Amino acid sequence: MPFAALPTGATLYYDDLGEGTPIILLHGWMGTARDHLGWLMDWLKDDYRVIGPSMRGYGQSQPRPRQYPLDHYQQDARDIIALMDALDIPKAHIMGYSDGGEVALLVGGMAPERCLSVAAWGAVGYFGELMRPALQRMYPGDYISQEERERNGITDVNAFVLGWITAAKHIIDSGGDLSLSLAPNITCPLLLMLGDQDTLNPEALAQQFVKASPGGRLVMFSCGHAIHDEQPEQFRRVIGALLDGVKHAHD
Repeated sequence: MPFAALPTGATLYYDDLGEGTPIILLHGWMGTARDHLGWLMDWLKDDYRVIGPSMRGYGQSQPRPRQYPLDHYQQDARDIIALMDALDIPKAHIMGYSDGGEVALLVGGMAPERCLSVAAWGAVGYFGELMRPALQRMYPGDYISQEERERNGITDVNAFVLGWITAAKHIIDSGGDLSLSLAPNITCPLLLMLGDQDTLNPEALAQQFVKASPGGRLVMFSCGHAIHDEQPEQFRRVIGALLDGVKHAHD
């Protein structure tokens, strides 16, 4: 089982499948790459080297339990860039779902020279006022399953949830910008994907992000938040077209 001890202070477990051009897949809240993106990893590994890290505090990655400092998204992005260094990967396709999508957008904005493309779904780089009611509904954390508690070493679900809520409210109170201000840095192909029923991520905010990025594009799906699971065939086509476009551009 591969682990990478990073100079950022994290030790990340990661799946490493296939060969070829690297794709880094980033999971969502309380997940791991295998739990949230398993079928996607298995589909892509036939043509690419697929790396699916568990971000710090999730799954087998350390330190645990997961903490949520106010800059935890940026911290995760720094971990992923450090993981690329540790694995001697100069450039990769960066893809992420939900919280992992937010991290993917940050990696694209913080280290654009390391990205062949950036794809994010269930993420828009901005936490608007419409998110406040959703945050309030997240507490208390008794909806967190026993499996999720055990997988992530969560002993106090209310403290765990409150940490994430506090950090998210800080982003909203600070103006909402998570990675929007970095969007102009993302010069590689950028693909945002949203479900039209995703109440956390309005289409208008995604449009704002792609307009700010030189190579940005938005594709809408008829579904909710987890478009890769709710509309897998359309998702395959859109992701496949992105990867083929980059490959042909470099041939």
